Amino acid sequence: MQGIIDVTGMILKQSPMGEYDRRVCVLTKERGKISAFAKGARKPGNRLAAATNLFAFGTFKLYAGRSSYTMTDAEIGNYFENLMADYEGAYYGMYFTEIADYYTRENNDEREMLKLLYQSLRALGAESLPDPLVRCVFELKSIVINGEFPGVPADRKLAESTRYTLEYIAASPVEKLYTFTVKEEVLGELQQIAREYMGRIVGHKFKSLEILETLC
Repeated sequence: MQGIIDVTGMILKQSPMGEYDRRVCVLTKERGKISAFAKGARKPGNRLAAATNLFAFGTFKLYAGRSSYTMTDAEIGNYFENLMADYEGAYYGMYFTEIADYYTRENNDEREMLKLLYQSLRALGAESLPDPLVRCVFELKSIVINGEFPGVPADRKLAESTRYTLEYIAASPVEKLYTFTVKEEVLGELQQIAREYMGRIVGHKFKSLEILETLC
């Protein structure tokens, strides 16, 4: 259907188009993952310049044409400036958006992935939560949301706290995911399982992860 629509979402990636335009990928609540053109967004002072930056979250006004979307306006609620000012934090965020981009599709119900992405970027800015834990939670919950979680390993010796944490991540709503911390031993076991599951189930190389792992 052609016409103006409003969607709530987050910018997953952006790229230059022509001399002044941008092409953006937006994960939306209403239409899943979509691509849109933002005319003039690379011109200094253009009202869409900041709204088309990575991590920008808010309401986007789009013109839905026959085969593409064009962004005409935006009202951003969170730019996640703290991540953009933190080199390592920015790469954690970029890794999360890459996973979201990999998993999501247009016209699918991607509300849970959008919520997970938003809450995870917020968690990266919380001093009480170590970034490696946020990463584990995001990776594991992404697999859960997409129906690929194989469950807690039954044939592996794990700390009881690790088993409880895995079950909590799998069963809890996104809004309650980042309400705990764990001991180093548990974090180490979570990292091993998350790494194994991401390799075996997702099996995709993410560019930002390669850079992130040189920083950590």
